[in-house]
Amino acid sequence: MDEPVTDVLFTLEKLDVQTCVDKVTHQACGAISVFIGTTRDLMNGRHVVQLDYECYQEMAEKEVKKICNQTRERWKEIKNIAIHHRLGTVPVKEASIVIAISSPHRVDALAATQFCIDTLKATVPIWKKEVYNDGTTEWMENKECTWKISKQT
Repeated sequence: MDEPVTDVLFTLEKLDVQTCVDKVTHQACGAISVFIGTTRDLMNGRHVVQLDYECYQEMAEKEVKKICNQTRERWKEIKNIAIHHRLGTVPVKEASIVIAISSPHRVDALAATQFCIDTLKATVPIWKKEVYNDGTTEWMENKECTWKISKQT
């Protein structure tokens, strides 16, 4: 029996959705769920031109692999997982993250994909800076983030 694929990638290059799909495709799987997170042009009433992502790559990869392991523990029939995250500059409409998961049935693939993106946003230290059309920038925090430093009052 072939081993399950866990493909985690952090890259400065433009993400290719089909590459992720190809990584997870398997003859025993009738479902592939794909999530693509893209840069949108408007955030809190401000016009965004790009996002800039940074992370400590070794730590981020380790955390994402933990998420893949947790996913496999929860959904035993999951076959292959690909999570690719872009670093550096991501212009409007381009993908910052692609998650693809295969399983024999869609219910598991869909649930596992949502679990992966929600858990990644809450636990993996990836920093995002928004760049606006007026030249200003702002570091953004995920609402789901559990690792942020809270201010004491």
